[in-house]
Amino acid sequence: MLRTHTCGQLRPDDAGITVTLSGWVQKARDLGGMTFVDLRDRYGITQLAFNMDSNATLCEQARKLGREFVIQVEGTVRVRESVNKKIPTGEIEIDVTVLRVLNASETPPFTIEDNTDGGDDLRMKYRYLDLRRRPVQANLMLRHRVNIETRKYLDGIEFIDVETPYLIKSTPEGARDFVVPSRMNPGQFYALPQSPQTFKQLLMVSGFDRYYQIVKCFRDEDLRADRQPEFTQIDCEMAFVEQQDVLDTFEGLVRHLFSTVLDTEIGDFPHMTYNEAMRLYGSDKPDLRFGMVFQDMTALTQGADFKIFNEAETVLGIVVPGGASFTRKQLDKLTDWVRRPQIGARGLVYCKVNEDGTTKSSVDKFYDEVARENWVKQTGAAKGDLILVLCGGLDTTRKQLGELRLHMGSELNLRDPFNFKPLWVIDFPLLEWDEDTARYHAMHHPFTAPKPEHMGLLDKDPGAVRANAYDMVINGVEVGGGSIRIHDKDIQARMFDLLGFTPEQAEAQFGFLMNAFRYGAPPHGGLALGFDRLCSLFGGVGTIRDFIAFPKNNQGRDVMIDAPSPIDDTQYEELYLSSTAPEND
Repeated sequence: MLRTHTCGQLRPDDAGITVTLSGWVQKARDLGGMTFVDLRDRYGITQLAFNMDSNATLCEQARKLGREFVIQVEGTVRVRESVNKKIPTGEIEIDVTVLRVLNASETPPFTIEDNTDGGDDLRMKYRYLDLRRRPVQANLMLRHRVNIETRKYLDGIEFIDVETPYLIKSTPEGARDFVVPSRMNPGQFYALPQSPQTFKQLLMVSGFDRYYQIVKCFRDEDLRADRQPEFTQIDCEMAFVEQQDVLDTFEGLVRHLFSTVLDTEIGDFPHMTYNEAMRLYGSDKPDLRFGMVFQDMTALTQGADFKIFNEAETVLGIVVPGGASFTRKQLDKLTDWVRRPQIGARGLVYCKVNEDGTTKSSVDKFYDEVARENWVKQTGAAKGDLILVLCGGLDTTRKQLGELRLHMGSELNLRDPFNFKPLWVIDFPLLEWDEDTARYHAMHHPFTAPKPEHMGLLDKDPGAVRANAYDMVINGVEVGGGSIRIHDKDIQARMFDLLGFTPEQAEAQFGFLMNAFRYGAPPHGGLALGFDRLCSLFGGVGTIRDFIAFPKNNQGRDVMIDAPSPIDDTQYEELYLSSTAPEND
């Protein structure tokens, strides 16, 4: 070994022993008679001391060290005269007797410090350097810990880890597939899995009643902070269970992770129906860290001469605590915010509740003091509060007000990333009607079972059917979701029919699953937790990229290795795609 200890290991009790350390030069300080070098590895930093009086040659050698040089030193541990309380090894240093340069380094394109001067694009290009920084390493170590504790917990309740294929069959439902041409089967393609859904169901048919996998999945869709083209799921399935059994099992897993990884006991997981979540928060993943639930003001606002409210399908408001102190400039800024294309509201109406109980609104000419007092009673606003109101179509207004609610929560510092508020959202619609295609689409996926009491509605009123489905939401983030699955071939055939599949199409796409159901499929259900999202939630960061070793950028590119990239003509010919590769712009 090129070291006897790591750079985060030594303490005053080790004083007097001879050690060998290896690592990267963090920085060097030349003080004339003494030169000090901070040596770094992933375990920490240790100060090296070089004395001009005792060994001038060695000291001169140390002065020539640049940042990120890889070196090995031998020396004696001694207690420091000047303690650095900022690092665990700050009470000791190494009196160096031997210095070896294992590899020199060019000056890095950004500083390898906790607070670096490198921008996102630069750090993505040199990700291997960014990974040397302690905050990034801490993120990946947190990810490792979540992985290990997940496996411990699931193994402890008799789940088994089974690998499923990465080269599978493309299906038309869900997000867009990444496809892989097959050289041995010209004109045919594999798809990379969006999830192991059908395989884990087949494992239940096979008798493996508790399956899990920490698995890579792939979706060719537009990217955002919590989405990557390749991502990782904690994918699970259980046989002989009902919905509550699944919720209890994975609530237990998440409690275990919070306890072991963050040393935090998480609170209760309330259950909220999809309809209730949309009515109160305008979102199927509501953030419960603060209030500001929606207030329906439609009836109270009709009949005045305010045409915008009179013509609206719905008028909704939220109460901002303490918001009556907002200035006109702040309120104008909020109005501009909701008018942005990303939100799309026509405008914003406000009503202040003054400390003396009087009210002042932006529509005083249409609504008198009595009308405004009714607003206050309806919304439960208190003295010093602010009522913000949006109107329009029901679904659109709910979405816009939901975004405004989250914005106000952030502006008022009500969204503490380490104040964890979980819940289960249940009773989702089974199907969604799409006007463009004039057919139903599965809200989750085609294998989700209807709630047992809604089975009779499949033929009478499919749009009213609720799914035996559930999402785990923490702090406004959909951490994971799942459902009880269809295990009866006739019900599955009916589901395909509702989704617009002909019997021939259903057989071509999913005949293997339907055939398996003929041989004794047990009742089963499961859930997939977003592993990357869970890690970012634990780390208190909104983007999952910080918790992935080699992520893609917002255009789905790996700028470090320059992928995706063209392939040469020979590969095109071998894959029967084209005789000539397209020009590379």
